[in-house]
Amino acid sequence: MASPRTFTFLCGLLAANLVGATLSPPAVLSLGPEVIKQRLTQKLKDHDAINTLRQLPLLSTMKKESARGVFSSLVRSILKHIIQLKVTSASILQLQVQPLHDGRELMINVPLDMVAGFNTLLVKTIVELHMEVEAQAIIRVETSERDHSRLVLSNCSNTHGRLRISLLHKHSFLLNSLADKVISLLVPALPKLVKSELCPVIKAAFEDMREDLLNLTMAPVSLNSDHLEFDFMSPAIDHNVVHLILGAKLVDSEGKVTKLFNDSVDSLNLPSLYHSPFSLTMRKDTVNAAVAALLPPEEIIVLLHYVLPETARRLKSSIKVISEKAANQLGRTQIVKILTQETPELLVDQGNAKVAQLIILEVFATSEAYRPFFTLGIEATSEAQFYTRGDLLMLNFNKISSDQIHLMNSAIGLFNPELLKDFTNKILASVLLPNENGKLRTGISVSMVKALGFEAASWSLTEDALVVTPASS
Repeated sequence: MASPRTFTFLCGLLAANLVGATLSPPAVLSLGPEVIKQRLTQKLKDHDAINTLRQLPLLSTMKKESARGVFSSLVRSILKHIIQLKVTSASILQLQVQPLHDGRELMINVPLDMVAGFNTLLVKTIVELHMEVEAQAIIRVETSERDHSRLVLSNCSNTHGRLRISLLHKHSFLLNSLADKVISLLVPALPKLVKSELCPVIKAAFEDMREDLLNLTMAPVSLNSDHLEFDFMSPAIDHNVVHLILGAKLVDSEGKVTKLFNDSVDSLNLPSLYHSPFSLTMRKDTVNAAVAALLPPEEIIVLLHYVLPETARRLKSSIKVISEKAANQLGRTQIVKILTQETPELLVDQGNAKVAQLIILEVFATSEAYRPFFTLGIEATSEAQFYTRGDLLMLNFNKISSDQIHLMNSAIGLFNPELLKDFTNKILASVLLPNENGKLRTGISVSMVKALGFEAASWSLTEDALVVTPASS
Protein backbone atom coordinates (compact mmCIF):
# COMPACT_ATOMS: atom_id res chain seq x y z
CA MET A 1 0.00 0.00 0.00
CA ALA A 2 1.17 3.55 -0.64
CA SER A 3 2.24 5.48 2.43
CA PRO A 4 1.25 9.13 3.05
CA ARG A 5 4.77 10.07 2.03
CA THR A 6 3.92 8.83 -1.45
CA PHE A 7 2.18 12.15 -2.04
CA THR A 8 5.02 14.41 -0.90
CA PHE A 9 6.44 15.15 -4.32
CA LEU A 10 3.07 15.02 -6.07
CA CYS A 11 1.61 17.78 -3.93
CA GLY A 12 4.18 20.20 -5.26
CA LEU A 13 3.19 19.58 -8.85
CA LEU A 14 -0.03 21.63 -8.56
CA ALA A 15 1.28 24.29 -6.19
CA ALA A 16 1.52 27.00 -8.83
CA ASN A 17 -2.18 26.65 -9.60
CA LEU A 18 -3.34 26.68 -5.99
CA VAL A 19 -1.89 29.99 -4.86
CA GLY A 20 -4.25 32.94 -5.32
CA ALA A 21 -2.88 35.92 -7.18
CA THR A 22 -4.59 38.49 -4.96
CA LEU A 23 -5.56 38.59 -1.32
CA SER A 24 -9.32 38.67 -0.82
CA PRO A 25 -11.84 37.52 1.79
CA PRO A 26 -13.22 33.97 1.65
CA ALA A 27 -16.62 35.28 0.54
CA VAL A 28 -18.44 38.53 -0.20
CA LEU A 29 -22.21 39.05 -0.41
CA SER A 30 -22.78 42.10 -2.62
CA LEU A 31 -26.19 43.78 -2.55
CA GLY A 32 -27.32 46.18 -5.24
CA PRO A 33 -29.76 49.08 -4.78
CA GLU A 34 -32.76 46.98 -5.90
CA VAL A 35 -32.27 44.56 -3.03
CA ILE A 36 -31.78 47.37 -0.52
CA LYS A 37 -34.96 49.09 -1.75
CA GLN A 38 -37.02 45.91 -1.72
CA ARG A 39 -35.87 44.81 1.74
CA LEU A 40 -36.28 48.22 3.33
CA THR A 41 -39.69 48.71 1.73
CA GLN A 42 -40.85 45.42 3.22
CA LYS A 43 -39.50 46.34 6.63
CA LEU A 44 -41.33 49.68 6.51
CA LYS A 45 -44.51 47.69 5.88
CA ASP A 46 -43.67 45.36 8.76
CA HIS A 47 -43.24 48.37 11.04
CA ASP A 48 -46.59 49.80 9.86
CA ALA A 49 -45.07 53.03 8.58
CA ILE A 50 -48.34 53.87 6.79
CA ASN A 51 -50.20 53.84 10.09
CA THR A 52 -47.55 56.15 11.54
CA LEU A 53 -48.31 58.61 8.74
CA ARG A 54 -52.05 58.30 9.34
CA GLN A 55 -51.51 59.13 13.01
CA LEU A 56 -49.39 62.24 12.45
CA PRO A 57 -50.53 64.87 15.01
CA LEU A 58 -50.99 67.60 12.43
CA LEU A 59 -53.39 69.80 14.36
CA SER A 60 -51.50 69.85 17.65
CA THR A 61 -48.21 70.55 15.85
CA MET A 62 -49.79 73.42 13.93
CA LYS A 63 -51.10 74.91 17.14
CA LYS A 64 -47.61 74.75 18.64
CA GLU A 65 -46.26 76.54 15.58
CA SER A 66 -48.91 79.25 15.84
CA ALA A 67 -48.26 79.71 19.57
CA ARG A 68 -44.74 80.92 18.79
CA GLY A 69 -46.17 84.26 17.69
CA VAL A 70 -45.03 84.06 14.10
CA PHE A 71 -48.59 83.98 12.79
CA SER A 72 -51.32 86.59 13.15
CA SER A 73 -54.05 86.49 15.74
CA LEU A 74 -56.51 85.81 12.90
CA VAL A 75 -54.73 82.54 12.04
CA ARG A 76 -54.66 81.52 15.67
CA SER A 77 -58.34 82.30 15.89
CA ILE A 78 -59.07 80.14 12.86
CA LEU A 79 -57.17 77.23 14.38
CA LYS A 80 -59.40 77.36 17.42
CA HIS A 81 -62.36 76.60 15.19
CA ILE A 82 -60.76 73.62 13.37
CA ILE A 83 -62.28 70.56 14.99
CA GLN A 84 -60.41 67.91 13.02
CA LEU A 85 -57.29 67.66 10.89
CA LYS A 86 -55.92 64.25 10.08
CA VAL A 87 -54.30 62.22 7.36
CA THR A 88 -57.01 60.26 5.54
CA SER A 89 -54.78 58.35 3.12
CA ALA A 90 -51.05 57.78 2.87
CA SER A 91 -48.64 55.84 0.71
CA ILE A 92 -44.91 55.36 0.45
CA LEU A 93 -43.75 55.64 -3.15
CA GLN A 94 -40.78 53.83 -4.63
CA LEU A 95 -37.66 54.30 -2.55
CA GLN A 96 -34.54 55.69 -4.19
CA VAL A 97 -31.00 54.55 -3.39
CA GLN A 98 -28.06 56.45 -4.81
CA PRO A 99 -24.41 56.94 -3.87
CA LEU A 100 -23.09 60.17 -2.46
CA HIS A 101 -20.22 61.91 -4.19
CA ASP A 102 -17.47 59.99 -2.33
CA GLY A 103 -18.95 56.58 -3.23
CA ARG A 104 -18.65 55.44 0.39
CA GLU A 105 -22.16 56.37 1.54
CA LEU A 106 -25.65 55.80 0.21
CA MET A 107 -28.53 58.23 0.23
CA ILE A 108 -31.97 56.71 0.86
CA ASN A 109 -34.95 58.80 -0.24
CA VAL A 110 -38.43 57.82 0.98
CA PRO A 111 -41.12 59.74 -0.99
CA LEU A 112 -44.42 60.17 0.86
CA ASP A 113 -47.79 60.95 -0.65
CA MET A 114 -50.64 61.87 1.71
CA VAL A 115 -54.08 63.40 1.75
CA ALA A 116 -55.26 65.23 4.86
CA GLY A 117 -58.72 66.54 5.55
CA PHE A 118 -59.97 69.20 7.93
CA ASN A 119 -63.27 70.83 8.82
CA THR A 120 -64.29 73.66 11.09
CA LEU A 121 -67.18 74.81 13.23
CA LEU A 122 -67.69 77.60 10.73
CA VAL A 123 -68.06 75.41 7.64
CA LYS A 124 -68.84 71.72 7.87
CA THR A 125 -67.43 70.88 4.42
CA ILE A 126 -64.30 68.70 4.64
CA VAL A 127 -61.37 70.39 2.91
CA GLU A 128 -58.75 68.01 1.55
CA LEU A 129 -55.08 68.85 1.13
CA HIS A 130 -52.59 66.93 -0.99
CA MET A 131 -49.22 66.67 0.80
CA GLU A 132 -45.99 65.48 -0.82
CA VAL A 133 -42.89 65.27 1.30
CA GLU A 134 -39.75 63.14 1.22
CA ALA A 135 -37.71 61.66 4.03
CA GLN A 136 -34.04 61.02 3.45
CA ALA A 137 -31.27 59.31 5.36
CA ILE A 138 -27.69 58.20 4.84
CA ILE A 139 -26.39 54.63 5.02
CA ARG A 140 -22.75 54.55 6.02
CA VAL A 141 -20.16 52.33 7.67
CA GLU A 142 -19.49 53.12 11.32
CA THR A 143 -16.34 51.83 13.00
CA SER A 144 -16.18 51.59 16.78
CA GLU A 145 -13.13 52.08 18.99
CA ARG A 146 -12.60 48.31 18.92
CA ASP A 147 -12.45 48.38 15.11
CA HIS A 148 -15.85 46.71 14.81
CA SER A 149 -17.66 47.97 11.73
CA ARG A 150 -21.37 47.98 11.00
CA LEU A 151 -23.88 49.62 8.69
CA VAL A 152 -25.81 52.48 10.28
CA LEU A 153 -28.57 54.82 9.21
CA SER A 154 -27.95 58.46 10.09
CA ASN A 155 -29.02 62.04 9.34
CA CYS A 156 -32.67 61.17 8.83
CA SER A 157 -34.77 64.24 8.01
CA ASN A 158 -36.94 65.66 5.26
CA THR A 159 -35.51 66.47 1.83
CA HIS A 160 -35.16 70.21 1.37
CA GLY A 161 -37.11 71.48 -1.61
CA ARG A 162 -39.31 68.39 -1.89
CA LEU A 163 -42.25 69.67 0.17
CA ARG A 164 -45.49 70.43 -1.68
CA ILE A 165 -48.89 71.04 -0.10
CA SER A 166 -51.84 72.01 -2.26
CA LEU A 167 -55.60 72.16 -2.16
CA LEU A 168 -57.00 68.95 -3.62
CA HIS A 169 -60.31 70.43 -4.74
CA LYS A 170 -61.39 74.04 -5.22
CA HIS A 171 -64.08 75.41 -2.95
CA SER A 172 -65.56 78.79 -2.17
CA PHE A 173 -63.37 81.84 -1.78
CA LEU A 174 -63.76 81.57 2.00
CA LEU A 175 -62.72 77.93 2.16
CA ASN A 176 -59.84 78.43 -0.30
CA SER A 177 -58.56 81.30 1.83
CA LEU A 178 -58.91 79.18 4.95
CA ALA A 179 -57.01 76.33 3.28
CA ASP A 180 -54.18 78.72 2.39
CA LYS A 181 -53.84 79.65 6.07
CA VAL A 182 -53.75 75.98 7.10
CA ILE A 183 -51.14 75.23 4.42
CA SER A 184 -48.97 78.08 5.69
CA LEU A 185 -48.94 76.37 9.08
CA LEU A 186 -48.35 72.88 7.67
CA VAL A 187 -45.29 73.92 5.65
CA PRO A 188 -43.03 74.27 8.71
CA ALA A 189 -44.88 71.61 10.75
CA LEU A 190 -44.83 68.66 8.35
CA PRO A 191 -41.03 68.33 7.97
CA LYS A 192 -40.68 68.36 11.75
CA LEU A 193 -43.27 65.60 12.03
CA VAL A 194 -41.47 63.53 9.43
CA LYS A 195 -38.28 63.78 11.47
CA SER A 196 -39.88 63.18 14.88
CA GLU A 197 -42.49 60.56 13.94
CA LEU A 198 -41.36 58.73 10.77
CA CYS A 199 -37.57 58.81 11.07
CA PRO A 200 -37.57 56.52 14.14
CA VAL A 201 -39.69 54.04 12.15
CA ILE A 202 -37.29 54.22 9.19
CA LYS A 203 -34.33 53.66 11.49
CA ALA A 204 -35.99 50.67 13.19
CA ALA A 205 -36.89 49.20 9.79
CA PHE A 206 -33.29 49.63 8.61
CA GLU A 207 -31.91 47.94 11.73
CA ASP A 208 -34.27 44.99 11.21
CA MET A 209 -33.18 44.77 7.58
CA ARG A 210 -29.53 44.81 8.59
CA GLU A 211 -30.04 42.02 11.13
CA ASP A 212 -31.96 39.91 8.61
CA LEU A 213 -29.17 40.29 6.06
CA LEU A 214 -26.54 39.30 8.60
CA ASN A 215 -28.60 36.31 9.70
CA LEU A 216 -29.04 34.99 6.18
CA THR A 217 -25.28 35.14 5.59
CA MET A 218 -24.74 32.93 8.63
CA ALA A 219 -27.09 30.13 7.52
CA PRO A 220 -24.89 26.98 7.35
CA VAL A 221 -24.37 25.33 3.97
CA SER A 222 -24.83 21.57 4.25
CA LEU A 223 -22.05 19.46 2.75
CA ASN A 224 -23.04 15.88 3.58
CA SER A 225 -22.16 15.51 7.26
CA ASP A 226 -20.10 18.73 7.30
CA HIS A 227 -21.16 22.37 7.03
CA LEU A 228 -19.66 25.46 5.49
CA GLU A 229 -20.37 28.44 7.72
CA PHE A 230 -19.87 32.12 6.96
CA ASP A 231 -19.06 34.71 9.61
CA PHE A 232 -19.75 38.40 9.11
CA MET A 233 -16.52 40.38 9.26
CA SER A 234 -17.28 43.91 8.12
CA PRO A 235 -19.36 45.93 5.64
CA ALA A 236 -18.18 48.15 2.82
CA ILE A 237 -19.97 50.54 0.47
CA ASP A 238 -18.70 51.00 -3.05
CA HIS A 239 -20.80 53.44 -5.06
CA ASN A 240 -24.33 51.99 -5.02
CA VAL A 241 -23.41 48.50 -3.77
CA VAL A 242 -23.30 47.28 -0.17
CA HIS A 243 -20.74 44.52 0.40
CA LEU A 244 -20.93 42.20 3.39
CA ILE A 245 -17.43 40.76 3.80
CA LEU A 246 -17.51 37.24 5.16
CA GLY A 247 -15.10 34.85 6.79
CA ALA A 248 -15.63 31.12 6.32
CA LYS A 249 -14.99 27.88 8.14
CA LEU A 250 -15.68 24.18 7.73
CA VAL A 251 -17.43 22.51 10.64
CA ASP A 252 -17.82 18.75 11.07
CA SER A 253 -20.87 16.86 12.32
CA GLU A 254 -19.74 17.31 15.92
CA GLY A 255 -19.45 21.08 15.58
CA LYS A 256 -15.66 21.08 15.47
CA VAL A 257 -13.97 23.58 13.14
CA THR A 258 -11.86 21.54 10.72
CA LYS A 259 -10.70 24.39 8.49
CA LEU A 260 -10.59 28.13 9.09
CA PHE A 261 -10.03 30.26 6.02
CA ASN A 262 -7.70 33.21 5.88
CA ASP A 263 -9.91 36.22 6.55
CA SER A 264 -7.40 38.97 5.89
CA VAL A 265 -8.80 41.85 3.86
CA ASP A 266 -5.69 44.01 3.67
CA SER A 267 -5.88 44.07 -0.12
CA LEU A 268 -9.61 43.77 -0.55
CA ASN A 269 -10.73 43.57 -4.16
CA LEU A 270 -14.49 44.14 -4.08
CA PRO A 271 -16.45 42.33 -6.81
CA SER A 272 -18.58 44.16 -9.34
CA LEU A 273 -22.30 43.43 -9.70
CA TYR A 274 -22.65 44.28 -13.42
CA HIS A 275 -26.34 45.17 -13.00
CA SER A 276 -27.20 42.01 -11.07
CA PRO A 277 -29.38 42.51 -7.94
CA PHE A 278 -26.86 40.65 -5.80
CA SER A 279 -23.92 38.30 -5.97
CA LEU A 280 -22.21 35.84 -3.65
CA THR A 281 -18.53 35.65 -4.51
CA MET A 282 -16.66 32.70 -3.03
CA ARG A 283 -12.88 32.52 -3.16
CA LYS A 284 -11.49 29.50 -4.98
CA ASP A 285 -10.07 27.84 -1.87
CA THR A 286 -13.48 28.14 -0.21
CA VAL A 287 -15.09 26.37 -3.17
CA ASN A 288 -12.34 23.75 -3.13
CA ALA A 289 -13.01 23.08 0.54
CA ALA A 290 -16.73 22.66 -0.15
CA VAL A 291 -15.98 20.16 -2.91
CA ALA A 292 -13.49 18.39 -0.64
CA ALA A 293 -16.17 18.01 2.03
CA LEU A 294 -18.41 16.32 -0.55
CA LEU A 295 -15.52 14.16 -1.79
CA PRO A 296 -13.45 13.06 1.22
CA PRO A 297 -10.38 10.87 0.60
CA GLU A 298 -11.32 7.25 0.07
CA GLU A 299 -10.19 3.91 -1.26
CA ILE A 300 -12.11 2.16 -4.04
CA ILE A 301 -11.50 -1.56 -4.59
CA VAL A 302 -12.48 -3.10 -7.92
CA LEU A 303 -12.59 -6.81 -8.82
CA LEU A 304 -11.53 -5.96 -12.31
CA HIS A 305 -12.24 -9.23 -14.09
CA TYR A 306 -15.86 -9.33 -12.93
CA VAL A 307 -16.67 -5.63 -13.11
CA LEU A 308 -14.80 -4.56 -16.23
CA PRO A 309 -13.71 -7.71 -18.09
CA GLU A 310 -12.63 -5.85 -21.25
CA THR A 311 -10.48 -3.48 -19.19
CA ALA A 312 -8.98 -6.53 -17.41
CA ARG A 313 -7.98 -8.03 -20.76
CA ARG A 314 -6.48 -4.68 -21.80
CA LEU A 315 -4.48 -4.53 -18.58
CA LYS A 316 -3.15 -8.06 -19.09
CA SER A 317 -2.04 -7.22 -22.62
CA SER A 318 -0.22 -4.10 -21.42
CA ILE A 319 1.54 -5.95 -18.58
CA LYS A 320 2.55 -8.73 -20.97
CA VAL A 321 4.67 -6.16 -22.83
CA ILE A 322 6.45 -5.42 -19.54
CA SER A 323 6.64 -8.94 -18.11
CA GLU A 324 4.98 -12.02 -19.54
CA LYS A 325 5.52 -13.81 -16.25
CA ALA A 326 3.65 -11.08 -14.35
CA ALA A 327 0.83 -11.11 -16.91
CA ASN A 328 0.36 -14.87 -16.41
CA GLN A 329 0.04 -14.33 -12.64
CA LEU A 330 -3.07 -12.15 -13.04
CA GLY A 331 -5.96 -14.21 -11.70
CA ARG A 332 -9.73 -13.90 -12.00
CA THR A 333 -9.76 -12.16 -8.59
CA GLN A 334 -7.27 -9.48 -9.62
CA ILE A 335 -7.84 -6.24 -7.77
CA VAL A 336 -7.35 -2.60 -8.66
CA LYS A 337 -7.25 -0.12 -5.77
CA ILE A 338 -7.83 3.57 -6.39
CA LEU A 339 -6.87 5.91 -3.56
CA THR A 340 -7.86 9.57 -3.52
CA GLN A 341 -5.97 10.79 -0.50
CA GLU A 342 -5.78 14.29 -1.94
CA THR A 343 -9.05 16.05 -2.78
CA PRO A 344 -9.74 17.65 -6.18
CA GLU A 345 -8.56 21.21 -6.79
CA LEU A 346 -10.44 23.66 -8.96
CA LEU A 347 -8.45 25.29 -11.76
CA VAL A 348 -9.82 28.12 -13.91
CA ASP A 349 -8.39 29.25 -17.22
CA GLN A 350 -10.22 31.87 -19.31
CA GLY A 351 -13.56 30.99 -17.78
CA ASN A 352 -13.14 27.22 -18.30
CA ALA A 353 -13.03 25.09 -15.16
CA LYS A 354 -11.08 21.93 -14.57
CA VAL A 355 -10.37 19.85 -11.50
CA ALA A 356 -6.94 18.39 -10.83
CA GLN A 357 -6.66 15.22 -8.79
CA LEU A 358 -3.71 13.31 -7.38
CA ILE A 359 -4.54 9.63 -7.43
CA ILE A 360 -2.76 6.47 -6.33
CA LEU A 361 -3.55 3.34 -8.36
CA GLU A 362 -2.39 -0.13 -7.34
CA VAL A 363 -2.80 -3.46 -9.15
CA PHE A 364 -2.84 -6.77 -7.24
CA ALA A 365 -2.56 -10.10 -9.09
CA THR A 366 -5.24 -11.72 -6.90
CA SER A 367 -7.41 -10.83 -3.95
CA GLU A 368 -5.03 -12.80 -1.70
CA ALA A 369 -1.92 -10.92 -2.81
CA TYR A 370 -0.37 -8.72 -0.09
CA ARG A 371 1.97 -6.67 -2.26
CA PRO A 372 0.85 -4.91 -5.43
CA PHE A 373 2.38 -5.56 -8.82
CA PHE A 374 3.02 -1.82 -9.02
CA THR A 375 1.88 1.52 -7.67
CA LEU A 376 1.19 4.48 -9.94
CA GLY A 377 0.91 8.14 -8.98
CA ILE A 378 -1.44 9.84 -11.42
CA GLU A 379 -1.97 13.54 -12.05
CA ALA A 380 -5.42 13.60 -13.57
CA THR A 381 -7.66 16.42 -14.77
CA SER A 382 -11.35 16.49 -15.58
CA GLU A 383 -13.71 19.06 -16.98
CA ALA A 384 -15.67 20.72 -14.17
CA GLN A 385 -19.23 21.45 -15.20
CA PHE A 386 -21.04 23.82 -12.86
CA TYR A 387 -24.78 24.29 -13.26
CA THR A 388 -27.74 25.22 -11.12
CA ARG A 389 -30.98 23.53 -10.14
CA GLY A 390 -33.17 26.07 -8.38
CA ASP A 391 -31.02 27.44 -5.57
CA LEU A 392 -28.69 24.41 -5.69
CA LEU A 393 -25.21 24.82 -7.11
CA MET A 394 -24.37 21.58 -8.90
CA LEU A 395 -21.01 20.20 -10.03
CA ASN A 396 -20.24 17.34 -12.39
CA PHE A 397 -16.89 15.93 -13.58
CA ASN A 398 -16.45 14.95 -17.24
CA LYS A 399 -13.72 13.34 -19.39
CA ILE A 400 -10.97 12.46 -16.95
CA SER A 401 -7.46 12.33 -18.37
CA SER A 402 -4.23 10.94 -16.91
CA ASP A 403 -1.94 13.86 -17.74
CA GLN A 404 1.12 12.54 -15.91
CA ILE A 405 1.75 9.00 -14.66
CA HIS A 406 4.58 8.27 -12.22
CA LEU A 407 5.85 4.82 -11.30
CA MET A 408 5.97 4.92 -7.50
CA ASN A 409 7.15 1.35 -6.95
CA SER A 410 7.10 -1.92 -8.91
CA ALA A 411 7.46 -5.63 -8.12
CA ILE A 412 7.65 -6.55 -11.82
CA GLY A 413 10.64 -4.41 -12.76
CA LEU A 414 11.01 -0.86 -14.01
CA PHE A 415 8.88 0.22 -16.95
CA ASN A 416 7.53 3.31 -18.62
CA PRO A 417 4.17 3.97 -16.92
CA GLU A 418 2.90 5.69 -20.08
CA LEU A 419 2.36 2.15 -21.42
CA LEU A 420 -0.62 1.98 -19.07
CA LYS A 421 -2.16 5.34 -19.98
CA ASP A 422 -5.10 3.87 -21.90
CA PHE A 423 -5.79 1.51 -19.01
CA THR A 424 -5.65 4.25 -16.37
CA ASN A 425 -7.93 6.54 -18.38
CA LYS A 426 -10.44 3.72 -18.80
CA ILE A 427 -10.46 2.64 -15.16
CA LEU A 428 -10.71 6.20 -13.85
CA ALA A 429 -13.53 7.07 -16.26
CA SER A 430 -15.41 3.84 -15.50
CA VAL A 431 -14.96 3.75 -11.72
CA LEU A 432 -13.71 6.99 -10.19
CA LEU A 433 -15.82 9.53 -12.11
CA PRO A 434 -19.21 7.81 -11.53
CA ASN A 435 -18.35 7.41 -7.86
CA GLU A 436 -17.45 11.09 -7.45
CA ASN A 437 -20.38 12.36 -9.50
CA GLY A 438 -22.74 10.29 -7.39
CA LYS A 439 -21.52 12.09 -4.29
CA LEU A 440 -21.73 15.48 -5.97
CA ARG A 441 -25.35 14.88 -6.98
CA THR A 442 -26.69 16.34 -3.72
CA GLY A 443 -25.43 19.79 -4.78
CA ILE A 444 -24.57 22.77 -2.62
CA SER A 445 -27.54 24.72 -1.33
CA VAL A 446 -27.18 28.49 -1.68
CA SER A 447 -30.08 29.44 0.59
CA MET A 448 -29.31 33.15 0.23
CA VAL A 449 -30.89 33.06 -3.24
CA LYS A 450 -34.41 32.28 -2.00
CA ALA A 451 -33.91 34.26 1.21
CA LEU A 452 -33.38 37.35 -0.95
CA GLY A 453 -36.55 36.64 -2.92
CA PHE A 454 -35.22 34.85 -6.01
CA GLU A 455 -36.20 31.38 -7.18
CA ALA A 456 -33.08 30.25 -8.99
CA ALA A 457 -29.37 30.96 -9.25
CA SER A 458 -26.80 31.19 -11.99
CA TRP A 459 -23.01 31.08 -11.75
CA SER A 460 -19.85 32.37 -13.36
CA LEU A 461 -16.14 31.80 -12.85
CA THR A 462 -13.24 34.16 -12.53
CA GLU A 463 -9.60 33.22 -12.19
CA ASP A 464 -9.80 33.06 -8.40
CA ALA A 465 -13.48 32.88 -7.47
CA LEU A 466 -16.90 31.44 -8.18
CA VAL A 467 -19.75 33.96 -8.38
CA VAL A 468 -23.39 33.07 -7.71
CA THR A 469 -26.09 35.50 -8.91
CA PRO A 470 -29.86 35.24 -9.37
CA ALA A 471 -30.91 33.62 -12.63
CA SER A 472 -32.45 35.93 -15.17
CA SER A 473 -36.15 35.35 -15.71
